Amino acid sequence: MKPSCWHKKSCFSVLFSILVLSSAGYSEPKGYPIDPDVHTTLERTIVPGARPAKELRLDEVSKYDRYGYGAWTFGAPALLEKRTDIMESGYDAAAATKKAKLLNFFTISDIHITDKESPNQGIYLSRLYNTMGISASLQSGVMLYSTHVLDAAVQTANALHKKNPFDFGISLGDAANSTQYNETRWYIDVLDGKVITPSSGAHLGADTIEYQRPFKAAGLDKSIPWYQTIGNHDHFWLGSVLVDNIRKDLRQSYTSDEVIAMGDILRNPAGLNSHDYYMGVIDGLTPYGDIIKAGPVGNFSSPPKVAADPDRRSLYRTEWMKEFFNTTSTPVGHGFNLADAEKGFACYSFVPRSSVPIKVIVLDNTQNDNDGSYDIHGHGFLDKERWDWLKKELSEGDSTGQLMIIAAHVPISVEVTAPRSEMGWWTDPKNAVTLPELVAELHSHPNLLMWISGHRHLNTVKAFISPDPVNAPEKGFWEVETASLRDFPQQFRTFEIFLNSDNTISINIVNVDPSVKDGTPAAVSRKYAVAAQQIVNIDIYNNNPTKDPTIKPMPTGSYNAELVKRLSRDMTAKMKSLFP
Repeated sequence: MKPSCWHKKSCFSVLFSILVLSSAGYSEPKGYPIDPDVHTTLERTIVPGARPAKELRLDEVSKYDRYGYGAWTFGAPALLEKRTDIMESGYDAAAATKKAKLLNFFTISDIHITDKESPNQGIYLSRLYNTMGISASLQSGVMLYSTHVLDAAVQTANALHKKNPFDFGISLGDAANSTQYNETRWYIDVLDGKVITPSSGAHLGADTIEYQRPFKAAGLDKSIPWYQTIGNHDHFWLGSVLVDNIRKDLRQSYTSDEVIAMGDILRNPAGLNSHDYYMGVIDGLTPYGDIIKAGPVGNFSSPPKVAADPDRRSLYRTEWMKEFFNTTSTPVGHGFNLADAEKGFACYSFVPRSSVPIKVIVLDNTQNDNDGSYDIHGHGFLDKERWDWLKKELSEGDSTGQLMIIAAHVPISVEVTAPRSEMGWWTDPKNAVTLPELVAELHSHPNLLMWISGHRHLNTVKAFISPDPVNAPEKGFWEVETASLRDFPQQFRTFEIFLNSDNTISINIVNVDPSVKDGTPAAVSRKYAVAAQQIVNIDIYNNNPTKDPTIKPMPTGSYNAELVKRLSRDMTAKMKSLFP
């Protein structure tokens, strides 16, 4: 593993921060405290205002206030909905009481820490498809504040931990936006509580513009271990294509001083090889993050330039995993100490509490780095090695009497299968298992409680009902998605698992809006996230492309529930003996 200053130029950001701080007359920048009045969505929700009449582009951030974009209010709570979809017919949920708390943890997902000044982001493409959901992921005002929102979420988790201690936290992937070293380091350093310099290159505006200023992250409470899952954005360019496949100079473009030019990759991924539009960068000298150096190539007499930065380099999968060993929080490696980082095999499992028979199976179900595919790499996928590993973990969990949770980036059966969806299960023959085969395997393991995931930036819950609900309801399991900290509703999720008096399991899942203090960057980001949602006008609240009746609407983007699960006869006996 290369040290963090492996290149003589790689310490430029650190040296720059020291110079800025010294000139300002203090040794360490201040942090951004949250509002101490912390709530979950069981108490109140964030409700966006009505979509304004005036049409705006996502990049017209300076006009948001003038035309009413980004307005929101606190709304009614999202109460727990008791879900017994996977239980046998006639089950009386009201008769059961909670006997023992088994586990309490939280999930964060799709943080997309973004180097907005990198010369090879896809910023300009958002103008081509302003009202598509993908446009907001390419460029919106939230790009300015990705580290600040994570910091606010961490502080909120710390506050909840003081009231009801977490056993662990887990990130469900897409920590970085585009595989960059500095994006990954900012992410880990926020969780570690380091000083963050959220700018790159020439660090324009770092002493005058709020979103560019260095700040001291609070850091996750050191008593909370946290674990990491790999996402498609963590090892593919913009989560979409192989860095070393379609375009031969793509890897070099990360650290280049020239803004990348490409075609419309949303219509055809091969457009990455075209040179139609300069993608542009965010101007860190402007308070609203204006886009500069972008547009049709014909409008420029020469390629637009930026200050090159070696810290923008694209990490190989193995390098990305090894960065998690450079940390001051626990466990060192954040799960990849249990995996094979040398091979880039990002699957592992762990038992959060030795006294509770629950195992978390962390599954890498992103596409292969070397599959030779030219498609958008957002599909669910398992090669033979990962598929065999998963089956082995599930079988061992059943045979040793462990309840199991699968934590993966990509959800299953909530999108139509590829090629109709870029997020569905990949149908290419290189995939070792079809979606029906995967679901059948999962149904054969009665100790599986749930599959948790991110990826779609939604808070959907899906019931996988047993193939034999009358005689074997224990073969049913749940799937729970956690929304993105980047896009509205900018939430994380808590999970409390209980053993009930009738020896069933209840899983209370609750969305949490990061607590933000007025005037802080995280508060501005919330406004911009609401504005982006109003502009693209995509119905995230009722997103259900498969028309699955077990997937319920998400009022204000939130969904809280108590999910009930029947245990097998063997697990019932074991839990009775452990928790009499």
